[in-house]
Amino acid sequence: MKHVLLLNGSPHPRGCTYTALEEIRARLESLGISAEIIGIGTRPVRGCIACGGCAGKGACVVGDDPANDIAEHMARADGIIIGTPVYYAGPNGALLALLDRVFYSRGRALQGKPAAAVVSCRRGGASASFDRLNKYFTINNMPVVPSCYWNSVHGNTPDQVRQDLEGLQVMRTLADNMAWMLASLDSRPLPVREERIYTNFIR
Repeated sequence: MKHVLLLNGSPHPRGCTYTALEEIRARLESLGISAEIIGIGTRPVRGCIACGGCAGKGACVVGDDPANDIAEHMARADGIIIGTPVYYAGPNGALLALLDRVFYSRGRALQGKPAAAVVSCRRGGASASFDRLNKYFTINNMPVVPSCYWNSVHGNTPDQVRQDLEGLQVMRTLADNMAWMLASLDSRPLPVREERIYTNFIR
């Protein structure tokens, strides 16, 4: 059975972001796909200190926050959906700090996995946050799963999110497309990659 990890990037375990992810989780389960929501919690999350200690280790050397544990969950999953609340027209800073380290230390283990971003906002900032999260996927050879609109829900409380009928439909369509993409990619190995070329413009 395929397994999709839904990462709740909000400090609120049952808030608006969770409500959107739960709509996806329930649809995935109805389609015969195992789906699990885990949260980043409220513990402090460190930013990357550019020490290079993760090189060749597959894990961040900073081990006193949830980054490495979440990286393990992401590496085991067949598909990944990352949800965030919108703060000042951007994703939660703790989530971004965590993802910077996860993708730098474990990015190779995530390549080829279909992925999607989900954002929750009261009113504005959804598309900017959505764009920011998608950059993690597009730099890392991860197919981005589409829906019928940008993946956002609106509301200031979970009950208000449940009234966003269009947003919830977008979540269900995203789940349908994740299931379709997982099935489509199942028998197709990743392309052989060229050796990476790095170009610095200041010499």
